[in-house]
Amino acid sequence: MKPNPPMDLDSLRRARDRVHPHCVVCNPANPAGLGTEFTLQPDGSVTAEFMGDAVFEGYPGLLHGGVTAALLDGAMTNCLFAHGIEALTAELTVRYRHPVDVRGSIAVRASLTESRGELHLLRSELRQEGQVKATALGKFIEKHE
Repeated sequence: MKPNPPMDLDSLRRARDRVHPHCVVCNPANPAGLGTEFTLQPDGSVTAEFMGDAVFEGYPGLLHGGVTAALLDGAMTNCLFAHGIEALTAELTVRYRHPVDVRGSIAVRASLTESRGELHLLRSELRQEGQVKATALGKFIEKHE
């Protein structure tokens, strides 16, 4: 089943602010968060640039794997918001391909690949200096109150 067509960037931000008001990955209202601002792309994917810092370090000089996973997961969640979907991570599979320099600029992208009723399948990748450093596959289930 094809995913919903993407909304506009303002709708994405309103959804994020309403559903994730204190998100550690994507909401600038969280002063202790990563402050990652996602941008909607014409193909319905979302992208963001993240500037690393030593506070996100695992091994000396390297981005912590948990932060990498959080960025990949956050990108997928924001991609869902861009398609008008509120869903929770049901499964996240991360493949760490290369170490990520904690002080460099990091690009993250996510796209919605398939929707099956309330289940949504997404892909994301993290790049640095043009090289894919990590990829993720995610399964998300729609959120019900």
